Amino acid sequence: MKKYIHVNQHNIRHNIKSEDKLPVITCKTYKSNEYGNTVVVYDKDGVEACRVLYSPDKPLSCGARVWVETTNDVGVLK
Repeated sequence: MKKYIHVNQHNIRHNIKSEDKLPVITCKTYKSNEYGNTVVVYDKDGVEACRVLYSPDKPLSCGARVWVETTNDVGVLK
C-alpha cells in the first residue's frame, strides 16, 4: 500500500503562536490518516531507514523545525 508523508505547515505556524501543540506530520493512505510529530520509515527487512522529525523547541542551527534523519546512503536527484 502506498503511503504519503505530509508536513502540515499550518500546524507548524499555529504551534509557534500557541501553547497547545498540534501534530504536524501526517502519514496518509487511501483509507487512513495518522498524525504525529515523528515518523519512522522502515526498509523491507524491518530495519529503520530514516525518521521524519518535528522539534519546535530544539530546531536545527539553520532554523528548520522539521527534517529527515538517516544513517543510510542518500542519492540526490536533479
